[in-house]
Amino acid sequence: NFSARPTTDFAKESLFNIINNNFDFEEIRVLDLFSGTGSISYEFASRGCEYIRAVELNKKQCLFINQTAESLKMEGFRIINGDSFRFLKATTEKYDIIFADPPYEMPEIEKIHKLVFEKGLLNNEGWLILEHSAKKEFKELAHFQEKRKYGHVNFSIFYITSL
Repeated sequence: NFSARPTTDFAKESLFNIINNNFDFEEIRVLDLFSGTGSISYEFASRGCEYIRAVELNKKQCLFINQTAESLKMEGFRIINGDSFRFLKATTEKYDIIFADPPYEMPEIEKIHKLVFEKGLLNNEGWLILEHSAKKEFKELAHFQEKRKYGHVNFSIFYITSL
């Protein structure tokens, strides 16, 4: 009875192929915002990522994610039951990948981008990956690099390029 909208397997596999070509999973720090069922966190863990933080507002979903992480023996994983925007405002940690999958119709979706870049929450050459509907376009936002579309799933990827 979750209210989450999990990322499709096809979209997830395609996205992780791109990430695999750019990052060493065993070396990165990941933040999974609006974690839902936790499937993105599990994907990172299954590829050897040992430092994963997930933020989810729904308490039942957090309990499910935590139980699943424990059963999978995800030692470097931690679930935070809370609001993703509040978490971004409060954290001082830096990440290599911040993945955000907010509700598609959330009006303040651009605020995620603003908080990540204003607070400098990405490590050097880190990525913000924003999952969204086809109705949204983020090409005009700073540090936009590319958009990938897989069926009804869209990912906009942002990072600061090295010169």
